[in-house]
Amino acid sequence: MTSHTKKLTLLLCLTFIGFNSCNESRLDISPGFPTEESYFSEEIEFTRAVYGVYAKMSDFYWYNASQDAFVSPIWYLPGDDITTSGQDEFEIFSNLQPGSGRLNYFFRALYQMIGRANVVLEKNAEAEEGIYTTPGLRDAHRGEALFLRGFANFMLWNVWGTAPLITERLKSLENTQPPSSTGTQLLDQAIEDFSEAATLLPDSWPDNERGRVFKSSARGMLAKALVFRATVTGNASDYQAAITAVDQINDRVLVPAYDDNFAADTENNEESLFEYQASQAFAGDNIWLPNDFDNAIGSLSAFWGFYNNSFNMFGKAPFTATTKLRDTFEADDPRLELSLDPSDLSFRKYVTRDQLNPTGGASNNNPRILRYADVLLLKAEALNESGGSTTEAINLINQVRARARGAGSSPADRDNTETDRDVIRQWIMDERLMELAGEGQRWFDVRRWALAGHITLDNAFFSSAIPGDMGFQSKHLYFPIPTGETDANPNITQNPGY
Repeated sequence: MTSHTKKLTLLLCLTFIGFNSCNESRLDISPGFPTEESYFSEEIEFTRAVYGVYAKMSDFYWYNASQDAFVSPIWYLPGDDITTSGQDEFEIFSNLQPGSGRLNYFFRALYQMIGRANVVLEKNAEAEEGIYTTPGLRDAHRGEALFLRGFANFMLWNVWGTAPLITERLKSLENTQPPSSTGTQLLDQAIEDFSEAATLLPDSWPDNERGRVFKSSARGMLAKALVFRATVTGNASDYQAAITAVDQINDRVLVPAYDDNFAADTENNEESLFEYQASQAFAGDNIWLPNDFDNAIGSLSAFWGFYNNSFNMFGKAPFTATTKLRDTFEADDPRLELSLDPSDLSFRKYVTRDQLNPTGGASNNNPRILRYADVLLLKAEALNESGGSTTEAINLINQVRARARGAGSSPADRDNTETDRDVIRQWIMDERLMELAGEGQRWFDVRRWALAGHITLDNAFFSSAIPGDMGFQSKHLYFPIPTGETDANPNITQNPGY
C-alpha cells in the first residue's frame, strides 16, 4: 500500500474521463463546476487523470459484493496449480458460456481502463505549453497511460484472443462498433505500448510515489508479451527482443526471502516490477461501492478470501492447490510449505503474512503482477526456444532455485551440461509452476503452450479436485465473448464453438 494509492478516492471525483458516480448531489452541478474543456489546465489534473487509469484495476482484484464482479477466477482457476471442489465455471469448462456475468464484467472493465488511458493520451498530447512544469512528467504520464493500456490489451488477448482493438478515444457513434481483432493484434498493440512506455517512464519514483510503474516495469511486461507472442507464432526475433528487454533490467534482484514477495509489509520490494496497490479508503472500505465513488469511502482493497479455508462466498468452496502442484516440488524445497499446506492443500501465499480479517475480506496485501523471477524464467525460455545458449538458460533456472533453497540443499541445481531442449523446456515449465504457484500466472502459461502444441490439455493435466470429465475442449483456449457485447455490436465475432 502506498501513499499515491490512498489519494485515489479523493482525486477521482475531479477527473472527467468517465468516472461519474451515482451520487444524487451531482445532478445539481454549480455553474462553476469544471468541465472537461477547462479541467486539464494544470499539471496536477493530469496526474489525477493518470491515477484514474490505475484505479480501474480495483475491479480486477476486488469483488464489489457481487458474484459477477468477482473476476479473479478467470485467470487464477483454469490452470493446473489451483483447483476447487465448487462447481465453478472456470473449473468445469463445460459450464463456461457466453452469458457468464464475470466475463461480461471483466470485458467491460478492461475497455473502461483502455478508454481512460486513451483520454489521458489524447489530453497529454494536446496539453498547451507551460502546463507541465515538472521536468519529465509529461513523458512519464504518457508512459504510464501506454503501459496500463498495454496491460489491458495483454489481458484481453490472454482471455479472449480476439476482441476489438481500440487505440483512440471514441468520440462519435460511428466508432462505437469496432470489429474484432484477429491473430495477435491485441498482443501486438501491447508490445508497441510497452516498448514506447519503456522510453518514457522514469527509472524510479520518489518513495511516496512507489507503486507507480517505472522503466523496468515496462521492460518486464515487454519481455513477457514478446515471449507470449513468440510462443504462438514461432518468431525467433521476438525471443531475441525479449532477451534484450530482460538484460536492460538492471535495478531488480531476487530478494533473499522468497515469502517477502507475498507479505503486506514487504510490498514494492527490489524484486517487484508491477503490483496492484491495494489500500483502504479513508473512511473505511465499503464493499458495495465501486472505486469511482465520489466520497472518502469505496473499494480500494484486494481480495484473497478465496484462499481462506472458510471461504463460501456465492456458494463456492475455497481455492486450493492441486496435488500435481504439491507433487512437483522436491520434498525439502522451502517454497512448498511457504506456498501451501502439503496436508490439506490450502494456500499460504498472500494469506499468512496479510492484513486480512478472519473472514477473508478486505486486504491491504498487494497482488504481485510481475516479479523479476518471472522475467528471468522467461529469458531462460527465450534462450532455449530460439536456439540460444542452453547453459545460460539452465543457469537462469538455477538462479531462481538457489534463492528458493537459501542455505539448504533443495531444490538442487539443474545440470547445466544438459543440451536436450525438450528436457530444458520441461524444467522451465515445472519451475514456473513452482515459483509462481497461486499467483494467477499459470493459466496464461498453459494456454500459450497448448496453442503452440508443447502440451496436451486433458483431465489428468488439470489435476482437479472434482472427479470426472472437466469438459475441456480446444475452444476453451479462447473464452467466449460476452453475449451482451455480441448483441450490441454486430461487428464483434464470437469465438468459435460458442
